[in-house]
Amino acid sequence: MSQDISIAIIGSINLDIVASVKKFPQPGETITNATVNRFPGGKGANQALAAHRLGAKVYMVGRVGDDPLADEATQTLRQEGVDLSYCKALEACSTGLALIVVSESGENQIVVAPGANAVFNAEDLELPETDAIIAQLEVPVETILKAAVDNDSFFCLNAAPAKPVPDELLQHVDLLVVNEIEAQTLGAELDSFTGLLATTYGAEGAELKQHGKLIAKAKPPTVAVVDTTGAGDAFTAALTVALVSGKQPQAALEYACIAGALTTTKMGAQSSPLAVELPDL
Repeated sequence: MSQDISIAIIGSINLDIVASVKKFPQPGETITNATVNRFPGGKGANQALAAHRLGAKVYMVGRVGDDPLADEATQTLRQEGVDLSYCKALEACSTGLALIVVSESGENQIVVAPGANAVFNAEDLELPETDAIIAQLEVPVETILKAAVDNDSFFCLNAAPAKPVPDELLQHVDLLVVNEIEAQTLGAELDSFTGLLATTYGAEGAELKQHGKLIAKAKPPTVAVVDTTGAGDAFTAALTVALVSGKQPQAALEYACIAGALTTTKMGAQSSPLAVELPDL
């Protein structure tokens, strides 16, 4: 992987509280056999760490609160050398918090209290000059739109969590990454999208289309799934890094599927040492 690729990640920074259970509770049911762990998380931070581990120079552009959770939420990013100079703490705000329940099969249910992520205002956005920008929908869409309009870098939008995306933003997106639910939410908006469209189908793999035409299709390797949290984030980061590095769509998609699969083999979204386990591009 080329060390010359630089990426700015605009997105959420959370602390994940993960409860592992044999099965999900039914409405009104109490489960008492859970074990609990705490992990740094947030789609933005997950993607930043994944891109960094794949060899890119990464700038995390986000917001945390002025509370004790902030240091814990950014600990792994800081330890591994992701540039946090564009990450700021907001007064009178809490750091984002995600409550995650993981079943024995590795599936998850997630509830997020966004905290400072939700008040990351567009007028306060500052970005470094980079080869690419990756954004998600866990920060205000106005902030993402400003970044897309004001920069000529390769722009990847991971349209997650599922919500409508303004046409004006889609016009500036080079790579759009969605899962099946997010694709359904966007609906007809995808018909007029002219960039690269990556759709993920979990263990069934992913497709890459342009102008409605299938240009690549890949399946992930079979792995022992522990926790699916962050798989889509690793996929998004790896696909962006590969494409910006000049890889052809098929090779880039295969690489991204491997990255997503490897992330599911460890508990916590930021636990997989991708640079060690992935083949070099």
